[in-house]
Amino acid sequence: MHPMLNIAVRAARTAGKVIVRSFEQLDKVEIESKGTNDFVTDVDINAEQAIIETIRKSYPDHTIIGEESGILKGKDDDYQWIIDPLDGTTNFVKGIPHFSVSIALKVKGKLDQSVVFDPIRGELFTASRGKGAQLNGFRIRVKNHKDLSGTVLATGFPFKQKQHSVAYMAMFSALFLKSSDMRRTGSAALDLAYVAAGRVDGFFEIGLKPWDTAAGELLVIEAGGLVTDFVGGHNHVQSGNIVAASSHILRAVLKEIRPHLGDALSK
Repeated sequence: MHPMLNIAVRAARTAGKVIVRSFEQLDKVEIESKGTNDFVTDVDINAEQAIIETIRKSYPDHTIIGEESGILKGKDDDYQWIIDPLDGTTNFVKGIPHFSVSIALKVKGKLDQSVVFDPIRGELFTASRGKGAQLNGFRIRVKNHKDLSGTVLATGFPFKQKQHSVAYMAMFSALFLKSSDMRRTGSAALDLAYVAAGRVDGFFEIGLKPWDTAAGELLVIEAGGLVTDFVGGHNHVQSGNIVAASSHILRAVLKEIRPHLGDALSK
């Protein structure tokens, strides 16, 4: 295992322990609203701090970008760790056991290492650039269907950007009619990991943040898939609008959603 991936795994497992311990005592979790339909708990903050401390012990000069802490600029900005300590906070708060720790490392602007860890199931998804993707040490690959029939697609509702709800529901309807079924689980990082593992055949969502998608994006790419924005370009990090799938399914998804984008989502 790459030394920096090893540190990312250690950090994810440490954060996982913080999360699981608190999940067993949800009545003691402190919850605050940080925006419309957007929550943060003391567990998010404590888990993120555990990740930062683990990374800083080995790489004190690296930059860290966290969902809760923001940008912690380091002396060596060529190395940027992008972390979401608890992706699926709403699930966590509601007692739904589906959430994850997401950690990615960019080196000179390119995704290089990634970890998505499901602390409830003990599932560790990892990827290193050019080395493939693994689940608990076993190689994973995206499913390469020829078309949408028979596929199961994952998605996330635009609950923070409900102005896009009409466009989103039109996309959902078009894809639902062509696919076998749809899933909405509440953790984009796990959705992307599931695409990489072939558990779902594609994923699309509006308005995500870099810490939601960075680790999952490398997993999908290293598992043989593609990640784009809604028009097939590479602006998904800026726009937050993302599609991930095998090449055939990605083209099919883009074809179905294109008529419903409008100016706001064609970025």
